[in-house]
Amino acid sequence: MKIWVDADACPVVIKEILYRAADRTEVELTLVANQALNTPMSANINTLQVPRGFDVADDEIVKRLSEGDLVITGDIPLAAEVVAKGGHALSPRGEMHTKENIGARLNMRDFLDTMRSSGVEMSGGPAAFSQRDKQTFANELDRFLAKNAKTGSEKG
Repeated sequence: MKIWVDADACPVVIKEILYRAADRTEVELTLVANQALNTPMSANINTLQVPRGFDVADDEIVKRLSEGDLVITGDIPLAAEVVAKGGHALSPRGEMHTKENIGARLNMRDFLDTMRSSGVEMSGGPAAFSQRDKQTFANELDRFLAKNAKTGSEKG
């Protein structure tokens, strides 16, 4: 199992949690972005820089994803592709996307997109990223890794 990060829009505090988790569990972590990233020196942490362009990073993640891998993304269409391919998708706010809930989330996203493009004024946007979001993400990541990660001598 590997962890892939849709890194362009991923909050720094989430990346820091992921760095610590990768080193603690020895799970390979790859951050995919269209710009150079500074990451800690670690055998478990990699970056993959892709060209700029619409969904280029998303497409690269889906192409390289293996069944059972975890993808960190706030992008609902990417999460849907990940789940369809047998992967797991976790948002930076700690929401695990599953076969059971991804369809409804994708439909809601598309509905809101249609409303905005038809001129309906939508006030606000997502709430500011909070300490609670950070904690929810860390807890969900820990639960996932405890259930799915192979550590140390178990790695093959």
